[in-house]
Amino acid sequence: MEHFSIDAYTPAQIAERVEKVCISKSTSDPLRALALSVLAGAFIAFGALFFTLVTHDVSDLNPGLARLIGGLVFSLGLVLVVIAGAELFTGNNLLVMACVDGKIGLGQLLRNWAIVYCGNFVGAIGVALLVWLSGHWLIGDGAVGARAVQIALAKLQLEPLQAVVSGLLCNVLVCLAVWMCFAGHSVTDKILAILLPISAFVALGFEHSVANMYFVPAGMLAASEPAVLLALGGGDTAALGLGELGIGNFLLANLLPVTLGNMLGGGGLVAAVYWFIYLRD
Repeated sequence: MEHFSIDAYTPAQIAERVEKVCISKSTSDPLRALALSVLAGAFIAFGALFFTLVTHDVSDLNPGLARLIGGLVFSLGLVLVVIAGAELFTGNNLLVMACVDGKIGLGQLLRNWAIVYCGNFVGAIGVALLVWLSGHWLIGDGAVGARAVQIALAKLQLEPLQAVVSGLLCNVLVCLAVWMCFAGHSVTDKILAILLPISAFVALGFEHSVANMYFVPAGMLAASEPAVLLALGGGDTAALGLGELGIGNFLLANLLPVTLGNMLGGGGLVAAVYWFIYLRD
């Protein structure tokens, strides 16, 4: 039985705890991992949905404050993942630590990532569809839906290098949030560990692949609502740039480079670095 102390775990102890969990994740039942990953995709989508609603009308606020508030509410997603229990692709980039330490094989790592990534996609898309059917985007005469479309368009306008680097920076912060959760003993400890890093990446405008699995499809669906088009300024889809809201554009111009960046940031700049510092010997 692990010795209990009210003191936070040290970074070296965190590294050992993270590696044990990574080994467990790599050998877990695939169906269980898939179910948990669908939940994680849905949880992150709830955070993104909350973000969209809260930030849809912040014209009277300082831009920095508006971004901070958006980041705080988006933190709901990772809080649900960590506290309720789920498998998130970006957090599972930490499995690189166990892989480079020789505790799990590359095949186990890639299998886990493939299962979790697909499950996250299903969960995020599922929430987007349910939100569309609920009529949520019609709040404020379509203003909330208009905000969903604006978010999606902004993500699809990123240059490839921007998307990769933005994804890298995002997942450094996400994986550090998960890492710090292993320092705590209580639910409160974990929530506090999550809030600042997640608020930071959202406020700074960095890119999270699983969040984008909700944000971009949500914008596509919201753009099908006449009230949303009116809230955007009219029904001329070409003038609004809605032609960019295509599946191919989403997958190749945003999701692929952002995912690559997430992997480099979480696996390379967090997991591999902490392995080198604490577990290499």
